[in-house]
Amino acid sequence: QVQLVESGGGLVQAGGSLRLSCVASGRTFGNYVMGWFRQAPRKEREFVAAISRGAGTTYYADSVKGRFTISRDNAKNTVYLQMNSLKPDDTAVYYCAASGSYGSLTVAKEYDYWGQGTQVTVSS
Repeated sequence: QVQLVESGGGLVQAGGSLRLSCVASGRTFGNYVMGWFRQAPRKEREFVAAISRGAGTTYYADSVKGRFTISRDNAKNTVYLQMNSLKPDDTAVYYCAASGSYGSLTVAKEYDYWGQGTQVTVSS
């Protein structure tokens, strides 16, 4: 079992930045691919970014590429999402997730554990 706790969400003006953190506890953090997803009101949960076990490879949704950066510190059992140039369309609840799978890392069902989410609101 892996427990995930996100933090760092909040209210920010368009063009601003936020850094989300997700601390994991339980099983060996380095055994899991880590991802961030988000869900806006009345919309499906969507993939945002993912990072490989050793942090050598990252994946991004086209909508955030060039603005968001995912990183991880396996010594601290933590994954981060640096979000720059935020837009109102980025408003959503952001979820951290852990996957022990070797399947598609952009698909939510490949992830085994989820955090409770943190709200990000971007005002225009």
